[in-house]
Amino acid sequence: MKQYLAIDIGASSGRHIVGRQEGGKLVTEEVYRFPNGVKTENGHLVWDTQRLLEEVKRGMRAAVEKCGKIDSFSIDTWAVDYVLLGKEGEIFPCYAYRDGRTAEAIEKVHGILPFAELYARTGIQFQPFNTIYQLYADKMAGRLDGAEEFLMLPEYLLYKLTGKKVSEYTNATSTGLVSAKTHAFDADIVAALGLPARLFEKELAQPGSDVGGLLPEVAAEVGGDMRAVLCATHDTASAVIAAPVACDFDSPYISSGTWSLLGIEQKQAHTDEYSRKENFSNEGGANFTFRWQKNIMGLWMLQSARKELGLNFAEAEKLARANVCGALVDCNDEIFLAPESMCAAVREKAGDLTDGQLLYCIYASLAHCYKDALAAMGEQLGKKFATLNVIGGGSNDSFLNELTAKTADVSVIAGPSEATALGNLLVQMIAGGEIGGIGEGRELVKNSFPLRVFQ
Repeated sequence: MKQYLAIDIGASSGRHIVGRQEGGKLVTEEVYRFPNGVKTENGHLVWDTQRLLEEVKRGMRAAVEKCGKIDSFSIDTWAVDYVLLGKEGEIFPCYAYRDGRTAEAIEKVHGILPFAELYARTGIQFQPFNTIYQLYADKMAGRLDGAEEFLMLPEYLLYKLTGKKVSEYTNATSTGLVSAKTHAFDADIVAALGLPARLFEKELAQPGSDVGGLLPEVAAEVGGDMRAVLCATHDTASAVIAAPVACDFDSPYISSGTWSLLGIEQKQAHTDEYSRKENFSNEGGANFTFRWQKNIMGLWMLQSARKELGLNFAEAEKLARANVCGALVDCNDEIFLAPESMCAAVREKAGDLTDGQLLYCIYASLAHCYKDALAAMGEQLGKKFATLNVIGGGSNDSFLNELTAKTADVSVIAGPSEATALGNLLVQMIAGGEIGGIGEGRELVKNSFPLRVFQ
């Protein structure tokens, strides 16, 4: 019986999940979990990559101790963040996407290549933290002068474990530098911006590609060797691989976590003017599909408000249910990206709300953002969607599911909650020859994990 390890790292926590097939079902076991978060260094928000690497190795050791031989593993994280590598090693820090260092770079980039042209070439929506702007900020700061390569964060961690440097396709598309037509880094964009061409020479690898075994010293540290396989290293791409109803390019999903990524799988990118004005993105999926989707601020708002108010999940939901109000905010307003106080930011936009009304306002605002995004997608595709599959941790939020079903007039199919880790595992199982493809993997998920329906 083969065993696979999914290392799924989010902005607030990471988890190690071992998966195997038993009796025709996918069985999973969480063997390790650790907290994550940005830290402040010289006035900037950065990631502690050394601590992340140590946590990854601790979890790998825990997997071997609890489950025995692990045949393969893979790592997924959030998108857009990366580590620069020079001849002498890493060029730190590894900046976090919520850091505000790109403001001047955005203006410079758009002065060279208007966003309309960038969108027509890449199909990637505007976000102030997109890698293209981060790299240009690095150029302006002189950080690229000694850089030979850059690796997105999960590929960097894989490199530290295996010694192999690879660039995975789905994550690379989040940079805003990959052509939606060629599925490769766009040399014209790179040249126009004066970014070093040497940073973009590696061929982009598809999910399922073999990376190799562990470095001998790493294998000794974690208790045994195991093969590294590229999953869809962008966590949303992994989550959508496991979405049980997204099998026909006709069923929308929300990957619900810190961010809410609402979209639909497509065979071709939508780089038209309508999609650009609606700020839809076309991020790469496995087998060169596209996730035509919209980034919505997501559970970050609820998580931040709960923390400020000293409430756990159940307490916050109960308080929100008891304080229905009509206040709404635009969840995608940049004021909510990294405020010192989320509660103060919401009140600035919505008025003087009680704590309970503030929580209800966030819930209702998220549901209305979902409704608007679905309507915009349906208008472009000429469809009225009947279902919405909510996957990821947010699928456990019954109140948000109820409000979404009512507000958007859809049946919400909730689950699985660990979709990202499951998508990571499915790609490894396909690479290991245990299942025949993504469609078969989604059927395995559907038969293995209970789904809930809200109408």
